[in-house]
Amino acid sequence: MKLFVFLLLAPLAAWAQTDTRETREFGGQIGSRPALLVLHAGPSADGGLQLAGEYIVLTTMQRRFLEGESSPEIGVTTLREGATPILFGRPPLGELRGTLRGGAFKGSRYATGGQERERFEFSEEFPSLDGYSAKVSCDASAGNYSSSLAMAVESGKLQSLDWRSKVTPAGHACNIAGAEQQAMKGGLRFVSGRCTITVREIGDYVRLSAENCTEQCGTQAYLEPLLIDKRGNCRLLRPDSR
Repeated sequence: MKLFVFLLLAPLAAWAQTDTRETREFGGQIGSRPALLVLHAGPSADGGLQLAGEYIVLTTMQRRFLEGESSPEIGVTTLREGATPILFGRPPLGELRGTLRGGAFKGSRYATGGQERERFEFSEEFPSLDGYSAKVSCDASAGNYSSSLAMAVESGKLQSLDWRSKVTPAGHACNIAGAEQQAMKGGLRFVSGRCTITVREIGDYVRLSAENCTEQCGTQAYLEPLLIDKRGNCRLLRPDSR
């Protein structure tokens, strides 16, 4: 995990000593495909933003890494796209060109030759889950990581939660059994100690993610975000990230 984080954030080293960086999440689509966009943003010399991050097409789990800049005021944005976190010195697979402004990123994706491939549209405003109801019991695994989830939500209110993971061969595990709900716009938030679990809707999927859960996990254990479809099946959002 340490190596992955270093690689993903390497393009942000120029502002590593500032406190103005932020991570922004967007839900939306590329063409007709639902996708999640995560951008790490920091100031550039001209008053705009330097950006690095990734997008994941949820239907195919295609993952692409991004790097570029957004201009000040009007937010004209160009992001080079690649298959690895380090894009410097490597030919891009394409570009996302558009405007990043007012919590929305809209524009077109272009091939390396400059041909427009498809339109995209992302927003930091996620749908309300006040009416969300589901009973989920599922398992997901990849490599040496496995995860199980049992969750019940009724009309946007948490009824029960049990989320566990394990990393072999060390056997380090995470265990979240029970949580309290907090108010959240554009999703659901559950808290267990310092651990925060967020539920958000992206297209036909619901994503479950966790932050600050070291107290509930062994040294090498973690909780990889899960995607839950309408049938209650789940899969790992980034099965190759660790």
